[in-house]
Amino acid sequence: MQRWYALEDIPSDLGPTVVTLGNFDGVHRGHREVLGRVVREARERGATPVAVTFEPHPVAVLYPERAPARIMSLEQRLDALEAVGLGAALVLTFTREFAQQTPEEFVETTFVDRLGAVAVVVGKDTRFGVRNSGDVGTLTELGKQHGFDVIALEDIGEAAPEGRRWSSTQLRAEILDGKVGHAAEILGRPHRVAGTVVHGDHRGRELGFPTANLSQDHAGLVPSDGVYAGWLVRLDLAPGAADRTLPAAISVGTNPTFDGHQRRVEAYVLDRTDLDLYGERVGMDFVSHLRPTLRFDSVEALIDQMREDVARCREILSATVPA
Repeated sequence: MQRWYALEDIPSDLGPTVVTLGNFDGVHRGHREVLGRVVREARERGATPVAVTFEPHPVAVLYPERAPARIMSLEQRLDALEAVGLGAALVLTFTREFAQQTPEEFVETTFVDRLGAVAVVVGKDTRFGVRNSGDVGTLTELGKQHGFDVIALEDIGEAAPEGRRWSSTQLRAEILDGKVGHAAEILGRPHRVAGTVVHGDHRGRELGFPTANLSQDHAGLVPSDGVYAGWLVRLDLAPGAADRTLPAAISVGTNPTFDGHQRRVEAYVLDRTDLDLYGERVGMDFVSHLRPTLRFDSVEALIDQMREDVARCREILSATVPA
Protein backbone atom coordinates (compact mmCIF):
# COMPACT_ATOMS: atom_id res chain seq x y z
CA MET A 1 0.00 0.00 0.00
CA GLN A 2 1.31 3.43 -0.92
CA ARG A 3 1.48 5.86 2.00
CA TRP A 4 1.28 9.58 1.30
CA TYR A 5 1.74 12.19 4.01
CA ALA A 6 0.88 15.28 1.95
CA LEU A 7 -1.01 16.08 -1.23
CA GLU A 8 2.32 16.65 -2.94
CA ASP A 9 3.26 13.00 -2.35
CA ILE A 10 0.49 11.74 -4.65
CA PRO A 11 1.93 10.62 -8.01
CA SER A 12 0.80 12.74 -10.95
CA ASP A 13 0.12 9.59 -12.98
CA LEU A 14 -2.00 7.89 -10.31
CA GLY A 15 -5.06 7.44 -12.48
CA PRO A 16 -8.65 7.16 -11.22
CA THR A 17 -9.41 6.38 -7.58
CA VAL A 18 -12.26 5.31 -5.35
CA VAL A 19 -11.94 7.24 -2.09
CA THR A 20 -13.23 7.17 1.45
CA LEU A 21 -12.70 9.62 4.30
CA GLY A 22 -12.39 9.18 8.05
CA ASN A 23 -10.23 8.92 11.16
CA PHE A 24 -10.53 5.11 11.21
CA ASP A 25 -9.21 4.84 14.78
CA GLY A 26 -9.23 1.12 15.55
CA VAL A 27 -10.16 0.12 11.97
CA HIS A 28 -13.06 -1.82 13.47
CA ARG A 29 -15.76 -3.86 11.79
CA GLY A 30 -17.85 -0.80 10.93
CA HIS A 31 -14.89 0.85 9.25
CA ARG A 32 -14.14 -2.33 7.36
CA GLU A 33 -17.66 -2.42 5.91
CA VAL A 34 -16.93 0.93 4.27
CA LEU A 35 -13.35 0.05 3.34
CA GLY A 36 -14.40 -3.26 1.83
CA ARG A 37 -16.91 -1.45 -0.37
CA VAL A 38 -14.15 0.94 -1.48
CA VAL A 39 -11.95 -1.98 -2.50
CA ARG A 40 -14.79 -3.68 -4.43
CA GLU A 41 -15.84 -0.48 -6.22
CA ALA A 42 -12.24 0.22 -7.19
CA ARG A 43 -11.79 -3.28 -8.59
CA GLU A 44 -14.95 -2.95 -10.69
CA ARG A 45 -13.93 0.49 -11.99
CA GLY A 46 -10.26 -0.25 -12.63
CA ALA A 47 -9.30 2.35 -10.02
CA THR A 48 -7.05 2.56 -6.97
CA PRO A 49 -8.82 2.25 -3.59
CA VAL A 50 -7.71 5.09 -1.31
CA ALA A 51 -8.45 6.08 2.30
CA VAL A 52 -8.00 9.70 3.35
CA THR A 53 -7.33 10.10 7.06
CA PHE A 54 -6.06 12.74 9.47
CA GLU A 55 -3.22 13.13 11.94
CA PRO A 56 -3.62 14.24 14.65
CA HIS A 57 -7.28 13.60 15.43
CA PRO A 58 -9.28 16.75 14.55
CA VAL A 59 -10.78 16.97 18.04
CA ALA A 60 -7.27 17.01 19.53
CA VAL A 61 -6.56 20.16 17.50
CA LEU A 62 -9.87 21.98 17.80
CA TYR A 63 -10.88 20.96 21.34
CA PRO A 64 -7.77 19.57 23.09
CA GLU A 65 -9.57 19.15 26.41
CA ARG A 66 -11.99 16.72 24.72
CA ALA A 67 -9.41 14.80 22.72
CA PRO A 68 -10.15 11.05 22.74
CA ALA A 69 -7.48 8.55 23.74
CA ARG A 70 -5.97 7.00 20.64
CA ILE A 71 -6.87 3.35 20.12
CA MET A 72 -4.05 2.93 17.60
CA SER A 73 -0.87 4.70 16.63
CA LEU A 74 -0.78 6.12 13.11
CA GLU A 75 1.45 3.29 11.89
CA GLN A 76 -0.86 0.67 13.40
CA ARG A 77 -3.78 2.36 11.66
CA LEU A 78 -2.00 2.36 8.31
CA ASP A 79 -1.00 -1.29 8.71
CA ALA A 80 -4.64 -2.18 9.41
CA LEU A 81 -5.82 -0.20 6.37
CA GLU A 82 -3.30 -2.06 4.24
CA ALA A 83 -4.57 -5.40 5.57
CA VAL A 84 -8.07 -4.54 4.29
CA GLY A 85 -6.70 -4.34 0.76
CA LEU A 86 -6.39 -0.63 0.08
CA GLY A 87 -3.98 0.51 -2.58
CA ALA A 88 -3.07 3.77 -0.87
CA ALA A 89 -3.67 5.93 2.18
CA LEU A 90 -3.36 9.71 2.31
CA VAL A 91 -2.54 11.14 5.75
CA LEU A 92 -3.43 14.81 5.96
CA THR A 93 -1.93 16.89 8.76
CA PHE A 94 -4.87 18.43 10.59
CA THR A 95 -4.33 22.00 11.74
CA ARG A 96 -6.61 24.91 12.62
CA GLU A 97 -5.81 26.40 9.22
CA PHE A 98 -6.73 23.14 7.47
CA ALA A 99 -10.02 23.12 9.41
CA GLN A 100 -11.03 26.41 7.77
CA GLN A 101 -11.47 24.81 4.35
CA THR A 102 -15.01 24.88 3.06
CA PRO A 103 -16.48 21.53 1.99
CA GLU A 104 -16.11 22.66 -1.62
CA GLU A 105 -12.45 23.61 -1.20
CA PHE A 106 -11.62 20.31 0.49
CA VAL A 107 -13.36 18.16 -2.12
CA GLU A 108 -11.96 20.05 -5.10
CA THR A 109 -8.38 20.17 -3.75
CA THR A 110 -8.17 16.62 -2.41
CA PHE A 111 -10.70 14.39 -4.17
CA VAL A 112 -10.82 16.06 -7.58
CA ASP A 113 -7.53 17.79 -8.31
CA ARG A 114 -5.10 15.41 -6.60
CA LEU A 115 -6.86 12.03 -6.37
CA GLY A 116 -9.00 12.08 -9.51
CA ALA A 117 -11.83 10.34 -7.67
CA VAL A 118 -14.46 8.58 -9.75
CA ALA A 119 -16.39 7.51 -6.65
CA VAL A 120 -16.46 8.41 -2.95
CA VAL A 121 -17.75 5.90 -0.39
CA VAL A 122 -18.88 7.20 3.02
CA GLY A 123 -21.18 6.44 5.91
CA LYS A 124 -24.42 8.42 5.96
CA ASP A 125 -23.31 10.33 9.07
CA THR A 126 -20.11 11.68 7.46
CA ARG A 127 -19.38 15.37 8.07
CA PHE A 128 -16.50 17.43 6.67
CA GLY A 129 -15.33 20.96 6.00
CA VAL A 130 -15.29 24.03 8.22
CA ARG A 131 -17.44 23.51 11.33
CA ASN A 132 -18.49 20.14 9.86
CA SER A 133 -20.76 22.05 7.50
CA GLY A 134 -20.54 19.44 4.73
CA ASP A 135 -22.62 16.26 4.77
CA VAL A 136 -23.61 13.52 2.35
CA GLY A 137 -26.00 15.89 0.58
CA THR A 138 -23.19 18.38 0.05
CA LEU A 139 -20.90 15.64 -1.19
CA THR A 140 -23.55 14.37 -3.61
CA GLU A 141 -24.02 17.83 -5.14
CA LEU A 142 -20.26 18.23 -5.49
CA GLY A 143 -20.07 14.80 -7.10
CA LYS A 144 -22.56 15.90 -9.73
CA GLN A 145 -20.51 19.03 -10.44
CA HIS A 146 -17.16 17.23 -10.67
CA GLY A 147 -18.15 13.89 -12.15
CA PHE A 148 -17.77 11.42 -9.30
CA ASP A 149 -20.35 9.08 -7.79
CA VAL A 150 -21.20 9.16 -4.09
CA ILE A 151 -22.03 5.90 -2.36
CA ALA A 152 -23.52 6.51 1.10
CA LEU A 153 -23.82 3.40 3.22
CA GLU A 154 -26.47 2.80 5.82
CA ASP A 155 -25.54 3.32 9.45
CA ILE A 156 -22.49 1.10 9.73
CA GLY A 157 -22.65 -1.74 12.19
CA GLU A 158 -26.35 -2.58 11.87
CA ALA A 159 -25.37 -6.22 12.39
CA ALA A 160 -23.77 -5.36 15.75
CA PRO A 161 -25.23 -7.01 18.86
CA GLU A 162 -28.38 -5.36 20.22
CA GLY A 163 -28.53 -3.13 17.17
CA ARG A 164 -25.62 -0.93 18.32
CA ARG A 165 -23.22 0.76 15.93
CA TRP A 166 -19.66 -0.39 15.77
CA SER A 167 -17.99 2.86 16.78
CA SER A 168 -14.56 4.02 17.88
CA THR A 169 -16.17 5.71 20.89
CA GLN A 170 -17.72 2.46 22.12
CA LEU A 171 -14.55 0.53 21.33
CA ARG A 172 -12.43 2.99 23.31
CA ALA A 173 -14.76 2.71 26.31
CA GLU A 174 -14.67 -1.09 26.27
CA ILE A 175 -10.86 -1.17 26.20
CA LEU A 176 -10.50 1.36 29.00
CA ASP A 177 -12.96 -0.68 31.09
CA GLY A 178 -10.90 -3.82 30.50
CA LYS A 179 -13.74 -5.43 28.54
CA VAL A 180 -11.37 -6.76 25.91
CA GLY A 181 -13.74 -9.53 24.87
CA HIS A 182 -16.37 -6.93 23.94
CA ALA A 183 -13.68 -4.87 22.24
CA ALA A 184 -12.73 -7.87 20.13
CA GLU A 185 -16.35 -8.19 18.98
CA ILE A 186 -16.27 -4.61 17.70
CA LEU A 187 -12.82 -5.01 16.16
CA GLY A 188 -13.33 -8.46 14.70
CA ARG A 189 -9.93 -9.35 16.24
CA PRO A 190 -8.22 -8.94 19.63
CA HIS A 191 -7.05 -5.48 20.60
CA ARG A 192 -3.25 -5.15 20.35
CA VAL A 193 -0.68 -3.16 22.30
CA ALA A 194 2.75 -3.30 20.65
CA GLY A 195 6.27 -2.23 21.53
CA THR A 196 9.84 -3.31 22.11
CA VAL A 197 10.71 -5.74 24.90
CA VAL A 198 12.91 -4.08 27.52
CA HIS A 199 14.49 -5.13 30.80
CA GLY A 200 12.28 -4.84 33.88
CA ASP A 201 12.97 -5.77 37.50
CA HIS A 202 13.55 -9.43 36.58
CA ARG A 203 11.27 -10.28 39.49
CA GLY A 204 9.07 -12.51 37.34
CA ARG A 205 12.01 -14.78 36.53
CA GLU A 206 12.82 -15.02 40.24
CA LEU A 207 9.24 -16.12 40.88
CA GLY A 208 9.31 -18.69 38.10
CA PHE A 209 7.22 -16.64 35.64
CA PRO A 210 9.63 -14.63 33.44
CA THR A 211 7.84 -11.79 31.68
CA ALA A 212 8.42 -9.70 28.57
CA ASN A 213 8.05 -6.01 29.51
CA LEU A 214 6.92 -3.53 26.87
CA SER A 215 8.78 -0.23 26.50
CA GLN A 216 6.93 2.83 27.76
CA ASP A 217 6.60 4.18 24.21
CA HIS A 218 4.35 1.29 23.20
CA ALA A 219 1.61 1.77 20.61
CA GLY A 220 -2.06 1.03 21.22
CA LEU A 221 -4.50 1.96 23.96
CA VAL A 222 -3.70 0.09 27.19
CA PRO A 223 -6.66 -1.60 28.90
CA SER A 224 -7.44 -1.01 32.57
CA ASP A 225 -5.15 -2.56 35.17
CA GLY A 226 -5.58 -6.29 35.57
CA VAL A 227 -4.56 -9.72 34.35
CA TYR A 228 -5.61 -10.95 30.91
CA ALA A 229 -5.39 -14.03 28.75
CA GLY A 230 -3.90 -13.25 25.37
CA TRP A 231 -1.27 -13.86 22.74
CA LEU A 232 2.27 -12.57 22.46
CA VAL A 233 3.10 -12.04 18.79
CA ARG A 234 6.75 -11.72 17.76
CA LEU A 235 6.46 -9.10 15.05
CA ASP A 236 10.02 -9.47 13.80
CA LEU A 237 9.31 -13.07 12.77
CA ALA A 238 7.55 -13.84 9.51
CA PRO A 239 3.87 -14.85 9.68
CA GLY A 240 3.65 -18.60 10.07
CA ALA A 241 7.10 -18.90 11.62
CA ALA A 242 7.51 -21.22 14.58
CA ASP A 243 7.07 -19.49 17.92
CA ARG A 244 5.70 -16.33 16.29
CA THR A 245 2.39 -16.38 18.17
CA LEU A 246 2.52 -17.67 21.73
CA PRO A 247 -0.15 -18.07 24.45
CA ALA A 248 0.41 -15.66 27.30
CA ALA A 249 -0.82 -14.25 30.59
CA ILE A 250 -0.68 -10.46 30.29
CA SER A 251 -0.46 -8.12 33.26
CA VAL A 252 -1.22 -4.39 33.24
CA GLY A 253 -0.50 -2.34 36.34
CA THR A 254 2.03 -1.07 38.86
CA ASN A 255 2.80 -4.36 40.68
CA PRO A 256 1.40 -3.18 44.05
CA THR A 257 2.64 -6.25 45.98
CA PHE A 258 6.15 -4.87 45.50
CA ASP A 259 5.12 -1.21 45.91
CA GLY A 260 5.65 -0.47 42.23
CA HIS A 261 4.83 2.98 40.83
CA GLN A 262 5.38 2.71 37.08
CA ARG A 263 2.47 1.31 35.10
CA ARG A 264 3.67 -1.55 32.93
CA VAL A 265 2.42 -3.98 30.33
CA GLU A 266 4.13 -7.35 30.57
CA ALA A 267 3.42 -10.91 29.47
CA TYR A 268 4.42 -14.38 30.63
CA VAL A 269 4.48 -16.88 27.79
CA LEU A 270 2.80 -19.99 29.14
CA ASP A 271 5.16 -22.78 30.12
CA ARG A 272 8.19 -21.12 28.50
CA THR A 273 11.32 -20.05 30.37
CA ASP A 274 13.72 -20.40 27.44
CA LEU A 275 12.78 -17.30 25.44
CA ASP A 276 15.11 -14.31 25.07
CA LEU A 277 12.90 -11.55 23.71
CA TYR A 278 14.90 -8.47 24.72
CA GLY A 279 15.02 -5.94 21.91
CA GLU A 280 12.30 -7.68 19.87
CA ARG A 281 9.16 -5.94 18.67
CA VAL A 282 6.12 -7.76 20.01
CA GLY A 283 2.38 -7.32 20.02
CA MET A 284 0.23 -8.31 22.97
CA ASP A 285 -3.25 -9.32 21.84
CA PHE A 286 -5.84 -9.12 24.64
CA VAL A 287 -8.39 -11.94 24.56
CA SER A 288 -10.09 -12.12 27.97
CA HIS A 289 -10.00 -10.29 31.30
CA LEU A 290 -9.24 -12.59 34.24
CA ARG A 291 -9.13 -10.38 37.32
CA PRO A 292 -8.20 -6.91 38.59
CA THR A 293 -4.73 -6.06 39.86
CA LEU A 294 -4.41 -7.05 43.53
CA ARG A 295 -1.96 -6.48 46.38
CA PHE A 296 -0.98 -9.76 48.03
CA ASP A 297 0.12 -10.18 51.63
CA SER A 298 2.99 -12.48 50.72
CA VAL A 299 5.06 -13.63 47.77
CA GLU A 300 3.71 -17.14 48.29
CA ALA A 301 0.12 -15.91 47.92
CA LEU A 302 1.11 -14.08 44.73
CA ILE A 303 2.73 -17.20 43.25
CA ASP A 304 -0.36 -19.28 44.07
CA GLN A 305 -2.54 -16.74 42.27
CA MET A 306 -0.18 -16.63 39.30
CA ARG A 307 -0.41 -20.40 38.97
CA GLU A 308 -4.19 -20.11 38.98
CA ASP A 309 -4.04 -17.31 36.40
CA VAL A 310 -1.85 -19.41 34.11
CA ALA A 311 -4.22 -22.36 34.37
CA ARG A 312 -7.18 -20.16 33.44
CA CYS A 313 -5.25 -18.64 30.52
CA ARG A 314 -4.36 -22.09 29.24
CA GLU A 315 -8.03 -23.11 29.36
CA ILE A 316 -9.29 -19.95 27.63
CA LEU A 317 -6.62 -19.90 24.93
CA SER A 318 -6.92 -23.59 24.13
CA ALA A 319 -10.36 -22.79 22.75
CA THR A 320 -9.20 -19.66 20.88
CA VAL A 321 -7.56 -19.27 17.48
CA PRO A 322 -5.04 -16.39 17.39
CA ALA A 323 -5.68 -13.57 14.91
